Amino acid sequence: MISYNKLWKKLIDLGMKKQDLKDTTGIGSTTMSKLNSNQPVSMSVMIKICVALKCNIGDVMDVIL
Repeated sequence: MISYNKLWKKLIDLGMKKQDLKDTTGIGSTTMSKLNSNQPVSMSVMIKICVALKCNIGDVMDVIL
């Protein structure tokens, strides 16, 4: 199981909305739906998010064992 709760908190801390993230990274609606549903997305998407937010992958997601 994957959790993107850290991503949503980071957006709040940065004063960004989900639409801002989508626009900044160029990710599509399907990918945003996956993120909203805590479903896996590609590593390239995660890298785009990390570059846009200037953070590491562990700052925006957790793997729940």
